[in-house]
Amino acid sequence: MKIKVGDKVRVITGSNKGKEGKVSKVLRNESRVIVEGVNIVKKHVKPNRTNETGGILEIEAPIHISNVFVLSEEKKENKKSKKESK
Repeated sequence: MKIKVGDKVRVITGSNKGKEGKVSKVLRNESRVIVEGVNIVKKHVKPNRTNETGGILEIEAPIHISNVFVLSEEKKENKKSKKESK
């Protein structure tokens, strides 16, 4: 199944099971996706030139594609209507 940016997905396994969100980024080489508002992790950052204060940041971590499924029915409906018209 091909997942694209902007698809609405639901997590089916893991600690975030049942949560829904939009795909913000697809990592094809790693077979992972980043979903908005799901799988939030805390990253500790040292102070440096770009980030002078440092601290703890909350970021969205990637989830394997096999752990999500697409909720959008629009694509399926379009495919069915094309088949019926032939």
